[in-house]
Amino acid sequence: MSISTGFGDAQQWAQTQFGGVGLGDVRRARRVVTLAAGWARNPGASIPRLSQGQAAASKAAYQLLGHAQATPDALQAPHRQHVGQQLQAPGTYLLVEDTTELSWPEAAERRPGLGPVGPGKATSQGVLLHSLVAAAWPATDPEPATKRPALPLLGLLDQQFHVRQPVPAAEKAHPHSGSRPRQGRVRESALWARSLRAVGSPPPGARWVVVADRGADMYEHLQQCQAQGLGFVVRAAQNRALVAGAAKTPAGRLFELARVQPSAGTFLLALRGRPRQPAREVALQVSFSPALALRAPQRPGGATGKGEPVPGGVVRVWEERDPDAPGPGLEWLLLCDQPVTDFAQALVCARQYASRWLIEDFHKALKTGLGAEKLQLQTAARLFAAVALLSVVALALVDLREKSRLEPDLPAEAAGLTVSELRVLRHQRRRPLATVREVYLALAALGGHLGRKGDGAPGWQTLWLGRRSLRLLVEGIHMAAQLLEE
Repeated sequence: MSISTGFGDAQQWAQTQFGGVGLGDVRRARRVVTLAAGWARNPGASIPRLSQGQAAASKAAYQLLGHAQATPDALQAPHRQHVGQQLQAPGTYLLVEDTTELSWPEAAERRPGLGPVGPGKATSQGVLLHSLVAAAWPATDPEPATKRPALPLLGLLDQQFHVRQPVPAAEKAHPHSGSRPRQGRVRESALWARSLRAVGSPPPGARWVVVADRGADMYEHLQQCQAQGLGFVVRAAQNRALVAGAAKTPAGRLFELARVQPSAGTFLLALRGRPRQPAREVALQVSFSPALALRAPQRPGGATGKGEPVPGGVVRVWEERDPDAPGPGLEWLLLCDQPVTDFAQALVCARQYASRWLIEDFHKALKTGLGAEKLQLQTAARLFAAVALLSVVALALVDLREKSRLEPDLPAEAAGLTVSELRVLRHQRRRPLATVREVYLALAALGGHLGRKGDGAPGWQTLWLGRRSLRLLVEGIHMAAQLLEE
């Protein structure tokens, strides 16, 4: 069951995700559900707008978010428990992990509890948000050589708010920056292993695969995966030394080994647009290397390679480009927890890493779609509590797009719309809308998608705009019916 199941009925959806929250008072629990349902109906709305101008309702929401028991962990506890239960079923699941910055403009006074973020750290204020998102990987893939599969998002397994502390003067003055004392400050790299410890280990019959970008290429993080029985597909950032055998004999370097392997095949990937580079579809080469072991790194005050090597494999994914083409071509060097022995295994690793974009979409939905960085709350505690609720809504928005691709030929009633929404959408489009695919294309049209051959599939933002327009249409029809009855 994906996180957007029942999203059309916002109140029932919010009850499923947050109904069991324990905040010491049933009235607070009801307020959590009401607030989450309001953001599900109207993503990006301010609290006064959600309260429809009722001062008492706005005050109750502010009091809830500022309550000492309304911590992010407490607010998300029912949701995380629901996600964890789904991970107990046999199968393969991706645990996609990443960190983003949330920043809020500095008002007349700094907001208590925030820290320096971004390039202007001396004046900016915000928090590092580290999230671990779970998605189900298909047991069978109908199109293994094309793009990435659509994945049902299950939800958040862990989320951490890390407030940077200013570097003390004594630490700045230390002559050796690489080994200077940290004056009690927590390393930001510790967020990765801490999230894994919160998740635990998979049950028999289930495989959990941690998928992460180069920020996760840390020896301790890979070791933590190994200790908990977690698989991993992590993009390499370090040209690590390799060792062989019990004697840990030097066996070259990671990048050099990966880049001399011949292509074993190709797969297609749709690349999103970037500054000065339009969106495009590209055929990527895939190669794999023999089984390897990563040597433990040198640490200050310790011997080189003192820890145990991390065994696994490496998959290289790259774009062959004309030497005269501007800019570098795409290249991924992917560390995998298991040796890769054939193209099919290498392709699975490559496509699992391509699915990492789900968390990028989650960050965009949280910031752009739901306006997390526009919140006017004046303390870190209230901001973090609101972001904890908005994060679950943001994932449901992203999952709308995934659901539109998962089973497009199912009957339209399986698209997650209410009976009223489906009737209004059919009337507005003047078409029967018999399948899930047709429903989501109709929603996308409401959101501004033209549906031309070169437009591609609609994204979550377009679907979100369509859902919002449809909701307004339905509310208008209900209001008109009430007026006629008066």
